Amino acid sequence: MTLQTERLLLRPWEEADAETLYKYAKDERVGPAAGRAPHMSVEYSRGIIKNVLSAPETYAVCLKEANHPIGCVGLKLGGVTNPGLPPLAAEIGYWLGVPFWGRELIPEAVTELIRHAFADLQLDTLWCGYFDGNDKSKRVQEKCGFTYHHTVKDAACPQINAVRTVHFTQLTKQDWLNAFTIRKLSADEIQSALSLAWKVFSAYEAPVYGAEGTDEFRQTLHNDAYLADLDYFGAFHSKTLVGLLAIRTKKRHICFYFVDGGYHRLGIGTRLFRYMTQALPSGPITLNAAPFGLPFYQALGFLPTAEELTVNGIRFTPMRYEG
Repeated sequence: MTLQTERLLLRPWEEADAETLYKYAKDERVGPAAGRAPHMSVEYSRGIIKNVLSAPETYAVCLKEANHPIGCVGLKLGGVTNPGLPPLAAEIGYWLGVPFWGRELIPEAVTELIRHAFADLQLDTLWCGYFDGNDKSKRVQEKCGFTYHHTVKDAACPQINAVRTVHFTQLTKQDWLNAFTIRKLSADEIQSALSLAWKVFSAYEAPVYGAEGTDEFRQTLHNDAYLADLDYFGAFHSKTLVGLLAIRTKKRHICFYFVDGGYHRLGIGTRLFRYMTQALPSGPITLNAAPFGLPFYQALGFLPTAEELTVNGIRFTPMRYEG
């Protein structure tokens, strides 16, 4: 599994990363802050990669332009790598090389790992923690939505021969989902919405349509006459647009309806639809369903009004929602 953010690549560790790992993990400002000893040699780092960092859901944090590890994020899975947690829970851990502090890289990596945990792995609870006085780690957790849960005093840290106080924080899937916002888009957000439509179309629908259908859709995204008089609604995770619904209000016809693939199976598409129906006067709504989205639209209550058609390479089933 490889995960990506705007600036980062999160990938499995490789033994070839040992020298780079040692470069950053030998710094005494890194390991001891998390209760771990600084790395003593490249061979020690290689052993850590083989015996620790090879665990499931453990990722090297790399800048996209370099693909060399500058830190680490990972999930200790309940019942797998952290038997003390329930099967649908996990604990998040992270660290970053000192030269890269202050650039908001770890919050970016942790935010993606949270999405992966809840959307891809379908976990329901995430835990994290920080030692008393580690304000940098505390701020990361606060930025990523974790809230204080409890404190454990006299926690043993055998690697550094110390006893510390650790504060635990928690983030539930429901709290994470509650942080999503849905609203009508402004004019200056429409281009981002169309870019999202192209991204999702390319991943899920273009393989079904082929070259002719793909080109037809591409032209639609640049057709000012077609795009006129649309109302756009968006779903946001923090400041990131992850869902789009665009409707030609006068005709009550949905023209674009897409959710970023990383956020599927979270109910975002349904929330977008419900928000739109509440924002507009009641009445029937139509759309042309692509093969990939047909089961979803049926679940919303849309019914086919004709057999599947193909026009200019675009396959679709006309559907209608009575409300």
